[in-house]
Amino acid sequence: MTWEEAESAFETADYVVLPCGSTEQHSLHLPTSVDTLRSSHLSDELAERAPAHGLDLLVLPPLPYGYSEHHLPFAGTITLDADTYQEVVVDIGRSVKEHGADRFLITNFHAGNIEPHKLAIDRLQRDHDLPTRYVNWTDFAREELEERFGDEWGHAGQHETSVIEHYRPELVREEKKQPQTMRAPADSECFRYFDDLTVEGGLGDPTESDPAFVADVIRETTDKILGDLRDGE
Repeated sequence: MTWEEAESAFETADYVVLPCGSTEQHSLHLPTSVDTLRSSHLSDELAERAPAHGLDLLVLPPLPYGYSEHHLPFAGTITLDADTYQEVVVDIGRSVKEHGADRFLITNFHAGNIEPHKLAIDRLQRDHDLPTRYVNWTDFAREELEERFGDEWGHAGQHETSVIEHYRPELVREEKKQPQTMRAPADSECFRYFDDLTVEGGLGDPTESDPAFVADVIRETTDKILGDLRDGE
């Protein structure tokens, strides 16, 4: 959009959407852009289906960096400090407010971003009077994903591998897919770098990916999220 087109879009949008991903290792078979690719494709799905739910979503460019300190031992990971990341999200929201947005929506696709997001949302609503909703995408699909993949489908596992195979199959190194080798943590540990958790960098068993199943989950979850946003108006 030009600034003139953006001016009109900000005025008419029910929500201005910030897709949040990361740039970090995703085991041996997936690129470092997984979370940002998911943030882009799945937020676009929301915008495309929004009119069917009586909503108009204006999607900002995805934020490709997040809080990924726990993945830093693996090459290719780029992380912001948690406080820096929080400030970035607040500054984006502040800019959105300046242009007349009524409501802000953060869509998140990386678990490490969740805590900084909570603090940023508190500041946006309290200090900048910007009503902000939050969608951590996998929370809305958790029941279906656990029923199909069990409990270990997380980082670079069955779910994320399936999503990239659905949208960008050419980026998946099929010959590198393998069950991930885990290392047991101590019960008292609350933070570990990912190379202390897993040899390859991922969780679960990406050889059990199922992009056709995940395509159905995407459709169902998109409608579920939009229904929630609509009901919250």
